[in-house]
Amino acid sequence: MKIRIKDKQFNFPYLYDGDTQEVSRAYGPVTTPHVFIFDREHKLRYVGRVDDSENPKNIKSHDTRNAIEVLIARKDIPVQNTRTFGCSIKWSDKRDSVKKAFETWAKEPVNIEMIDAQGIRKLLSNDTDKLRLINIWATWCGPCVVEFRELITINRMYRNRDFELVTISADSPDRKDKVLVFLREQQASCKNYLFASEDKYQLMQAVDKESPGGIPYTILVKPGGEIIYRHIGLIDPLKLKKAIVQYLGRYYFKTD
Repeated sequence: MKIRIKDKQFNFPYLYDGDTQEVSRAYGPVTTPHVFIFDREHKLRYVGRVDDSENPKNIKSHDTRNAIEVLIARKDIPVQNTRTFGCSIKWSDKRDSVKKAFETWAKEPVNIEMIDAQGIRKLLSNDTDKLRLINIWATWCGPCVVEFRELITINRMYRNRDFELVTISADSPDRKDKVLVFLREQQASCKNYLFASEDKYQLMQAVDKESPGGIPYTILVKPGGEIIYRHIGLIDPLKLKKAIVQYLGRYYFKTD
């Protein structure tokens, strides 16, 4: 949220309720978002949803905005309570579930397959319905190693949507075992490949004709094969996430 506040230039306070969440619990929220509006005398006047749809295109009733405008006009709010819909509140007593999630991810199998130029071109054609994030890397490449953990985090954030991470190692084929050791240390349970040739120029030509040839090299490929994001060198995680969400949308369901 600190990153989002800075990025969106919010001009209002964003408060942290501490480890006990005592203030939040006093309000009694059940979902996110859940709005509580008080008047000038600190009297609770509205409880409920922001509006009637998560998708801005489908909003018909701006309930929170309407309540604020009525209060500013010093009038009575016609609808003081609305039903909310959203994710359940993640109270502090659920923190163990985060630990369990990391433990589950750590147990996921990590494998690697060999791939040739033809196989890479097939990957780039992307005949799936998923946005495909492809990262070209190598164990001997410092920036590749530095950014790899961030790629795993991004994969865990979005993999339950129409998204997948694919890594392609530019290491020599005879280093397959060492590459696999690194991938397992990183808990890279995504799809992993090792280029089956020493010819790195052939590798980069197969990946992207516009590539200047260096690594790490990261691209986003839409279903059908269009590359919508290219980056050579260390990624900016926030920019990459924005590119992903710009395609997937903010919502965890498909819209027309």
